[in-house]
Amino acid sequence: MKKRSLWLAVLLVIAGFVIAAMGLMVYTERNLEKLANAAIRDIDITALADGIYTGGYSMFPVSAEVRVTVKGQRITGIELLEHNNGRGAPAEVIPSCVVEAQSLDVDAVSGATYSSKVILKAIENALEGAER
Repeated sequence: MKKRSLWLAVLLVIAGFVIAAMGLMVYTERNLEKLANAAIRDIDITALADGIYTGGYSMFPVSAEVRVTVKGQRITGIELLEHNNGRGAPAEVIPSCVVEAQSLDVDAVSGATYSSKVILKAIENALEGAER
């Protein structure tokens, strides 16, 4: 009888883990779908005041925080302060692409689309702070 109770307890624990894992997978897939469809607003950089602006964006499982420097109506630098990602490290070139283009309208890095979008949204949020 004790053995049977132990096995039942083990099966219940395993079932709980399986259900939790499935829930996390569904949650992650929904977030990634939202992220893939997220629009990036191209901000008029010539209208921004000089300054240093920080912004962040998070959409589980990816997050980023940036510091954007604006001087003379140009983005002079973007520092990637934090980037939590899975395989999205190649997207860490996005800040330099934005500085070079002087626009948020840059291509996502192939194979790192979600991280590219998160970094762009973080930059967008920082520059939206500069608009105020």
